[in-house]
Amino acid sequence: MDETTGKTMETVTEMAAKDVWTAEDYNQLVAALFRVGQATDKFAALTAKMEAAGEAKGPAALKLGIAYYILCRFDKALAALANATDNKERRFFQAMALKNLRQYAKADEEFERAKARGWDEREVEAQRIEILVLTGDVAAAKKAMTAYEKKASGTPDAAYLRGLLLEQDGAGEKACEAYDQARTLGQGHPRATFRLAYYCDLHGDTERAMELYRECISAPPVFANALLNLAVLYEDAGDYGRAGDCLRRILVTQPNHERAKLFLKDVEASKTMFFDEDQAKRIAHHNAILDIPVTDFELSVRARNCLKKMNIRVLGDLVRTTESELLGYKNFGETSLKEIKDMLSAKGLRLGQALEDEGQAPITLGLDIAPETHVASCPPPSSRSSSPFALAPP
Repeated sequence: MDETTGKTMETVTEMAAKDVWTAEDYNQLVAALFRVGQATDKFAALTAKMEAAGEAKGPAALKLGIAYYILCRFDKALAALANATDNKERRFFQAMALKNLRQYAKADEEFERAKARGWDEREVEAQRIEILVLTGDVAAAKKAMTAYEKKASGTPDAAYLRGLLLEQDGAGEKACEAYDQARTLGQGHPRATFRLAYYCDLHGDTERAMELYRECISAPPVFANALLNLAVLYEDAGDYGRAGDCLRRILVTQPNHERAKLFLKDVEASKTMFFDEDQAKRIAHHNAILDIPVTDFELSVRARNCLKKMNIRVLGDLVRTTESELLGYKNFGETSLKEIKDMLSAKGLRLGQALEDEGQAPITLGLDIAPETHVASCPPPSSRSSSPFALAPP
């Protein structure tokens, strides 16, 4: 263990031992967890000890609620904070948990109570502007942003919110510049990092998108949608192991996350697939034969005219036609039938062949698909999640 890791582990242990946590303690703790990824496991273990101590009340409940929030266990955070001392920390972290559960109206009310109890006014206003954007009230968000920038110009949150509003207006490149500014000003700024990753993802800069998503999930709070989108990119790249790891991290705390369950099922199916190039070539050759026009063959005028009137243009049309159908057509006799059968036989085909094959298993181009699974596919960019505000365990 190097010196930085050792000191970080000590900081986490010391913070966990404190009887009361404040906003400053939270910021110090998150900064420590951001520096050293291993510290997250240590923190999770210390939180488990707090939980095992029994029902918490007052300052102990506040501490446990904040710990649950850091670990993205929002329902548990709300339950613990309900028994906490009624101060600005309790109200702010209740608001943050509600926001991440997308209960925006209740979150907004709690942010107002946090401000009334002394929480930093600029931070509360930034959160409330973000809620306005998330709920689609962009006009109100812009109005609030004008007032906010007079107080918070040059801050990471101001740059982030400016980027968010630019993105709503379709000014993607300018939005990315604002997100980069927020990241420079504010130790990576996780929300700006996610938005920037998402923009790169949608616009084909896969390498940078993956780098930024990995940054998003490197320390708490971890955005579930960053994990989801990164899993899609890993799957696209054929890295099914890492894709599955991302999705399982979501399902640890959100076991009913439908998209994560569906994507994981696809990823697991991908592991059982193989591609037979030789068989694919054979099928392509077979399909090319079916597309050969009947006019390429030497047929009698009667046979040619009958096929034209029956709208039979290529060999593929013939293999979907039976003998009885041909013979049932006016002026089409046994001589014409023999011509057609000989022509098809020369290409390894026969009348009615496609109709017989319909009752058989479809050609799969060499994909050996495990039972009860979906064929894995590469979801289009629109299947990516654009909102970072659902979180997952670190």
